[in-house]
Amino acid sequence: MPENHRLFTKTLLDWYDPKARPLPWKGEDNPYFIWLSEIILQQTRVEQGRDYYIKFKEHYPTVHDLADAPEDELMKHWEGLGYYSRARNLHTAAKHISKELNGEFPDTYKDILALKGVGPYTAAAISSFAFNLPHAVVDGNVYRVLARYFGIDEPTDTTSGKKRFAQLADDLLNPKKPGIYNQAIMDFGATVCKPKAALCNTCPLRESCYAIANENVYDLPVKSKKLKKKTRHFHYLFLNKNEKVFIRKRVTNDIWRNLYETPLLETTPDGKLPEVLDIAFIESKTGYSGLRLVRCSKPFKQELTHRTIWARFYEVEVSDHFFLPENEGKEIERSEIRNFAFPKIIDCYLNDNSLYLF
Repeated sequence: MPENHRLFTKTLLDWYDPKARPLPWKGEDNPYFIWLSEIILQQTRVEQGRDYYIKFKEHYPTVHDLADAPEDELMKHWEGLGYYSRARNLHTAAKHISKELNGEFPDTYKDILALKGVGPYTAAAISSFAFNLPHAVVDGNVYRVLARYFGIDEPTDTTSGKKRFAQLADDLLNPKKPGIYNQAIMDFGATVCKPKAALCNTCPLRESCYAIANENVYDLPVKSKKLKKKTRHFHYLFLNKNEKVFIRKRVTNDIWRNLYETPLLETTPDGKLPEVLDIAFIESKTGYSGLRLVRCSKPFKQELTHRTIWARFYEVEVSDHFFLPENEGKEIERSEIRNFAFPKIIDCYLNDNSLYLF
């Protein structure tokens, strides 16, 4: 190992204090719980993921419990965490482990990687934390620390860049303490070498850090692609029949698959969310008749990774004879609506009773 590599690894391990950043999954050796935490933390801030991890651990103490959970119940517990494909993949993998592997969690990197929803980072984390296998994690924190310390300006979102960082991470890994090393570099990126307001003045690596020496800490790491977001305009219809309302499950290959919603109209994104749709327009687009618009909400906004969603919500009264075709939704008591998992933007509407236009 080159001297600068050896210095980096030794300094990092000397700096690391497991008690300095207490988290409920730290020190856990049960691979099921480690896997659970890692899936929850994909694309999720630690502060948000902590409570979900605790909730899932309480509701599903074994992989068999998770495998046997009804899908709607699982999605309800996941509600608000986002990236719902993670929950679906988690459920699929749990069923595989429970039924096909008799509840025994895979104990090799290759077999862990084969689980639905598990990529190289997650497989490395589970294999090192649970089984002390020498596989280095590479996530956003690791990219940032390595790019700054070693002065790497190759984009992290290119094939060659990913390979370069992965090889460097493997070279730096302490093979005798892979779990400790992986946790150390992730904690270091989260608490010292932060995206903003990095603690360079007190950083234990400051004397040998390329970015500090060249005063370009916030120029690294580099990405080559700028994310382009698509804007979508949703109009949700709360069709109220006395004390009942109609909901449906999103089953197409689109955002929020397997979550519930009310009947929806999506209008062409022409820059601005249209003002309140009138009943004639709604009836012409849905084929429903005998509707009476009671009130409409102000616009609600939700930012997703690749999309910006604008939505309005329409409270509409329907007659006692109104029904939806079976494949378009089902009728439930309005009081039961909280039993179903909805996208965050619908929850925001349900939680706010003061934003009606009329």
